[in-house]
Amino acid sequence: MGKRKSRAKPASKKRMDKLDTVFSCPFCNHGSSVECRIDMKNLIGEAICRICQENFSTTVTALTEPIDIYSEWIDECERVNTLEDDGEE
Repeated sequence: MGKRKSRAKPASKKRMDKLDTVFSCPFCNHGSSVECRIDMKNLIGEAICRICQENFSTTVTALTEPIDIYSEWIDECERVNTLEDDGEE
C-alpha cells in the first residue's frame, strides 16, 4: 500500500524590512535631521535638512525610495567636492 498524499503547505511570505526615511545631514552632520519626501504627482523627490535648511531635489520614478534620493544627494556632494579639489591644483 502507498502513502497518503499530504497537502502542500502554502509558502510563507517573506517580510521586507522598512527602509529609513530620515538620515544625517552631509553639511551639518546632525543625525536624523534630513527628511526625504517623494511627490509622485510631479515626479519630484526632495531631501531637506531641518537644522541647516539645506535641500536637494531630483526626478523620481515609480521605483524610487527615500534612500535613493539621499544617495543621489551624497553622490552629488562628492562629485562637486572632487571638481573643486581638481580646480584648486
